[in-house]
Amino acid sequence: MALPGLVGTEHIGITVPDLEEAERFLVDVLGCVRVYALGPFERDDDWMAVHLGVHPRTVMRELRFYRLGTGPNLEVFQYEAADGQAPHPRNSDIGGHHLAIYVHDLDAAVAYLREQGVDVMGEPTASTRHSAGQRWVYFRAPWGMQLELVSYPEGKAYERQPGTTTLLWHPADPTA
Repeated sequence: MALPGLVGTEHIGITVPDLEEAERFLVDVLGCVRVYALGPFERDDDWMAVHLGVHPRTVMRELRFYRLGTGPNLEVFQYEAADGQAPHPRNSDIGGHHLAIYVHDLDAAVAYLREQGVDVMGEPTASTRHSAGQRWVYFRAPWGMQLELVSYPEGKAYERQPGTTTLLWHPADPTA
């Protein structure tokens, strides 16, 4: 049984400490396009707690939607949390996450990020086993969120395994 009407990921939500800093990074470095903004949102009842799982007096200063290539949209929030904010989780923490961005030329993308002063975490790594054919590297947004560049222009090894009928979604061929 699948979720009725399932189509795919529409957007990914990210909370940042400074929307202006985030926009400079997303637009000027990554190449996102800002589509629209909303806010602020503030309530005197329990709506924020019931609908968003945050302290009821938390204020959502603003949210902005961005288009990032052929992948899901990004919904970027800046909150004023009534009960304080926790640091960004590491990948090893529960709730830890990263956003992976597909590029055609990993080496050119890494060089570009470094030229822009972005914190690139180590050197590109070649994957093995089912992901052989893929190379990747992590980098950090100015607010500490981890992102990843990934590229597999000739595909991944699992795709050539006998009996493989379902392929992972690929941003270079989003309708496949």
